[in-house]
Amino acid sequence: MLMMSILCLIMFSCITAEAQNRHKTDSRIYLIHSDILYKTPSEGPAEVLVGNVKLSHEGVYLNCDSARFYREDNSFDAYGHVKMTQGDTLSLTSDSLFYDGFGLQAHARGKVVLIHNKSRLTTEKLDYDRVYGVGMYIDGGTLYDADNVLKSNWGQYTPSTHEAFFTENVELTNPKFNLVSDTLYYYTDTERARIVTPTNITTSDGTFVYGQMGDYDTKQSKANLLNRSYIIKDMRKIVGDSLHYDKNTGISEAFGNVVLTDDENLCSLLGDYCWYDENTGNAMATDSALVMEYSGPDTLYVHADTLRMFTFNLDTDSVYRNLHAYRHVRMFRNDVQGVCDSLVTLELDSCTYMYGQPILWNEQQQVFGEEIRVYNNDSTIDWVHILRQAMTIEQKDSISFNQVSAKEMKCFFKDGEIEHNEAHGNVKVTYFIDEDDATNLLANYTETTQLFLFMKDKKVDRIWMPKAQGTMYPSVQLPHEVRYLENFAWFDYIRPLDKNDLYRWRDKDAANVLKATEQRVAPRQKLSDIQKGQ
Repeated sequence: MLMMSILCLIMFSCITAEAQNRHKTDSRIYLIHSDILYKTPSEGPAEVLVGNVKLSHEGVYLNCDSARFYREDNSFDAYGHVKMTQGDTLSLTSDSLFYDGFGLQAHARGKVVLIHNKSRLTTEKLDYDRVYGVGMYIDGGTLYDADNVLKSNWGQYTPSTHEAFFTENVELTNPKFNLVSDTLYYYTDTERARIVTPTNITTSDGTFVYGQMGDYDTKQSKANLLNRSYIIKDMRKIVGDSLHYDKNTGISEAFGNVVLTDDENLCSLLGDYCWYDENTGNAMATDSALVMEYSGPDTLYVHADTLRMFTFNLDTDSVYRNLHAYRHVRMFRNDVQGVCDSLVTLELDSCTYMYGQPILWNEQQQVFGEEIRVYNNDSTIDWVHILRQAMTIEQKDSISFNQVSAKEMKCFFKDGEIEHNEAHGNVKVTYFIDEDDATNLLANYTETTQLFLFMKDKKVDRIWMPKAQGTMYPSVQLPHEVRYLENFAWFDYIRPLDKNDLYRWRDKDAANVLKATEQRVAPRQKLSDIQKGQ
């Protein structure tokens, strides 16, 4: 049994040695041609090859002017017009080259050019590892690929995977853009750059792209970026946790804590998703969407389920924008707050239209109706138009409210405060008269066709109305239907408290929801009636 084991071990050793010898034989470097070959004691073990030297090793062919060939070490030093080729897709030229046949390592020096398909890498020193198929430089190099030129202090290129890796002072130039980074991956087959460190991209039209992680398709001019990347063009900037940018269409899509800032017009659009077209200036935000307008002395915040901004005459002196807000609209500014179902702001008309149970507050004043139109003057409210079932309410105490209801109402502002009100059509007024003795508080109820109410120091100064019917009551004897006019509701539980409260939607109590009044529509004419002259 022991003899059998020894015999098997000897046979295994012989087989292994034979395989190793065969490998050495198969992997040896072959001399194909040399005009002159000589060997002298001064050259040691080297064979000196001169003139049209050609060597081969495992599918690689090398041409040069002269070489020192070390047969025992299976290596050589090549000099002058060195060219190493592998198949018809890979070639390397240099002034000199050392090649190790056992380690499959090539070290090229002087005017090194590595060509793979249509890509060309140039450097002064290149080490090429045939085991892994990787070329590496450490003293600066340049990769030329299509329209892209990549430079760095250190880099490596793997032809089999088309992957190039660059680090230290990386710069990628292209007729359409310039990219600067500390570390970058680049793929020659797709012309895509993979971003792994803070990277700046500047396009030919001045667009600036910043990314910390992601990829940039240099051929299609598309970027997919992560980690709070952003894009700046002119005075507009979009930033998000992740960002997709298509330079050809000018469209950006951002996700997660998105902020779109327009420094020229002093406004910002926020949301967890934002879409922006830099060519038109149009934008949309959803999911915690918020628009901030800070062109005036105080910032206005508007929140809705969906916000859309439309820009007209972009990059001209007559540029203007419209804002559309859909569902659960809430807005806050220190001097005014509001809620409604949908909202449209037309900058050219300086008007904001509020639809769907709209309510506005100014200090202790509350107005509501079926539709509210807010007219601005230099980012401040000029006047407010309330249409259909209009009502304004001023709180005096916990149970007493000055009230005016009418078919239509207009509230005019001065320096952020209501200066006077107008009410037209079926006007009803409940007004509490201030007395020195609060126990003798009186209330007046009046019905008229028109009302003009003038304010001074935030209090009623004068009231004018045409023919009217009124009754004076002691406050404690005021009938309920007079104390609280039809449709009365004090919506303090809905009113936005601050900018953070905008995201907490609260519905009206069902009993206080206004039912739309009947809208009369002119009958449509028929073509047959027109032809008959009817």
